Amino acid sequence: MSHDHDDHSHLSDTDARVRALESLLVEKGYIDSKALDIIIDTYETKIGPRNGAQVVAKAWSEPDYFKWLMEDATAAISSLGFTGRQGEHMVAVANSDDTHHLVVCTLCSCYPWSVLGLPPTWYKSPPYRSRAVIDPRGVLADFGITLPETTAVEVHDSTAETRYLVIPRRPNGTDGMSQEDLAALVTRNSMIGTGLALSSDAV
Repeated sequence: MSHDHDDHSHLSDTDARVRALESLLVEKGYIDSKALDIIIDTYETKIGPRNGAQVVAKAWSEPDYFKWLMEDATAAISSLGFTGRQGEHMVAVANSDDTHHLVVCTLCSCYPWSVLGLPPTWYKSPPYRSRAVIDPRGVLADFGITLPETTAVEVHDSTAETRYLVIPRRPNGTDGMSQEDLAALVTRNSMIGTGLALSSDAV
């Protein structure tokens, strides 16, 4: 006799536990599986680093938008439809030859979900939260970034009221690229400050 169900034998132990818990919660009526699918899809395809990447690409391409972003990031970001919980008040800081910006939340893990999606595990870890303030250059080195001594590192501490978005430096050789292609060069880490934008040959 055949059974009409998915074969979950390929799932890891963690995935299998999550699936079992989800099934139990649905069975008990605590959650709606369709609503859960919508939430997951929202975070995977709509909320996430792609949103922030679009903001950065537009700022790279349009001087007026960049100026607005620097003056009122909340409004400039909202104009693209990226609003919501954990991103109500935004401040944008732009990297330059003189200054590199690094974002941390020393008290907990405040993070602009509507722009960058879910925070990475390391962002919430005590070692990152403490070292980012005490030894920011060491943290950057851990992520493979070595800056000239002439480049200052500014650390921004997110709070429940204020979240930060780093505008990484635009890579060389990207003149004439579309905003869509530029957005593909923007990584989540580059918008936190623990990374740089990808080179133009990445797309």
